[in-house]
Amino acid sequence: MYVRRLELVDFRSYERVGVDLNPGGNVLVGANGVGKTNLVEALGYVATLSSHRVATDAPLVRSGADAAVIRCAIVHEGRELLVELQLVPGRANRARLGRSPVRRPRDVLGALRLVLFAPEDLELVRGDPGERRRYLDDLLVTRLPRYAGVRADYERVVKQRNALLRTAYLARKVGRSRSSGSRPADADSGAPDLGGDLSTLDVWDTHLARHGAELLAGRLELVAALAPHVAKAYDAVAAGRGAAGMAYRSSLDLLDVAPDRPALETALARALTESRAAEVERGVTLVGPHRDDLALTLGPLPVKGYASHGESWSYALALRLAAYDLLRADGIEPVLILDDVFAELDAGRRERLADLVGGASQLLVTCAVADDVPRALRGTRYEVGGGDVRSAG
Repeated sequence: MYVRRLELVDFRSYERVGVDLNPGGNVLVGANGVGKTNLVEALGYVATLSSHRVATDAPLVRSGADAAVIRCAIVHEGRELLVELQLVPGRANRARLGRSPVRRPRDVLGALRLVLFAPEDLELVRGDPGERRRYLDDLLVTRLPRYAGVRADYERVVKQRNALLRTAYLARKVGRSRSSGSRPADADSGAPDLGGDLSTLDVWDTHLARHGAELLAGRLELVAALAPHVAKAYDAVAAGRGAAGMAYRSSLDLLDVAPDRPALETALARALTESRAAEVERGVTLVGPHRDDLALTLGPLPVKGYASHGESWSYALALRLAAYDLLRADGIEPVLILDDVFAELDAGRRERLADLVGGASQLLVTCAVADDVPRALRGTRYEVGGGDVRSAG
């Protein structure tokens, strides 16, 4: 798989730009701030329908424009497919696949399989659990696009359930205020005063347990498949300096639960029942995949808080390389992007990384200094600047 052409209209800093790319190595060279990362960000958006830099679409639309357009021609097994996305802040985005409109933008997922490593990936190691959950879920969707629907359904249920719990929390708070210290009506019963209208909460519990079990099972299967690749990639990048490990940390007690969907659904349903009073007390859903984490270790110690800057950088890179290797092991040949990576690596790590990725079907590298890129990866060079991208041979 490779991207033959990328066109952008009113995307980030670009009013209009088009670039023809080649299989193998492609190196985008330009000073900092001229738009190199904007180009690879657009490709990442086609692959995941999200940006690795910002949480919303509004910053992706050029200042003064109403919408942005990304067009991407993808070649896979000798056939070319055109993906077109229109980003409209405040409104539903639109998508075309092969020049035909699709019902939902997520229907284009899977057309471009891509792994992108960027400086922001240090947050996978140093950031909060949400960064690591996103890493898992993005890879899960890249590997099996049907999980885009599972992920969307689960997030919708959590949002609705949280809204109901928040309403109950506020009603309870107002009731306490009005009572001015008087005893609640159910004080003699020993039952918690849940307050508010929670008549539909059981329905949302059922939906959360079902969709959550599907998402959780997918993550557990993914981590089991991914862990050996992470250990191998870290060993290769860091030249054997430490053993990398990973384990899934669930808000459920999974020690006695087999990682199959019916068992996970039962465990989730039970946990929701047990946490009901605490959730109403706090006004938020306290159990489920949205509360989980991915524990990363080097030897016996957690990476977060203990790893040096160099170790953290190598671990973040290993996570992306492991994703790349896993997809290839599945028979998927993804596009690989290294955004401003080599400036952070010493000479030894640069050469080891070049050995690991030199066989990519398509590799895009961005850099400010062309000499930072190992010679084996240089391929076709593009000069980026002045709102344009020009092939330099």
